[in-house]
Amino acid sequence: MHGLIHLYHGEGKGKTTAAMGLALRALGQGRRVVIMQFLKNGKSGEISPLRKLGAEVFSGPPETGFTSQMSEAEKKEAADRYEKTLAHVLSLECDVLVLDELCAARSFNMISAESAMHAVLEGPEERETVITGRNPEPWMLEAADYITEMRCERHPFQKGIKARKGIEY
Repeated sequence: MHGLIHLYHGEGKGKTTAAMGLALRALGQGRRVVIMQFLKNGKSGEISPLRKLGAEVFSGPPETGFTSQMSEAEKKEAADRYEKTLAHVLSLECDVLVLDELCAARSFNMISAESAMHAVLEGPEERETVITGRNPEPWMLEAADYITEMRCERHPFQKGIKARKGIEY
């Protein structure tokens, strides 16, 4: 089977949800799944069940916060950690690789363009690769075999409703 590149992007809700749904489907068919989450602390509700089903999941440390709240030294430290983690992730055998928030990691320079391109474009031919995030770079749009744009028409946040455990995270 020839692996393809999936891109879930846009301003709307559902990018990570779609990627994790694909990971769940793959696990249900006995496929090996590796997930790397950029700019997230690994506390989202889907992580524990995915791990129980056999996915290997890599996220930032529990204290991971918004990049806007990080000092330059903290951003540099986080970027170094993401580079090392991605190199490790790419050494693992998998059928499906999910790079959650890769677009954001690139826009905040938390992962180099070279590393991101290597991860997406130079993997094993049979590996399915999933990218999520807002504002994908042109090369991501060019490389993707599937492109789904999530567009927000209405969101509870607009009414002052904050993110809810088990629904948004």
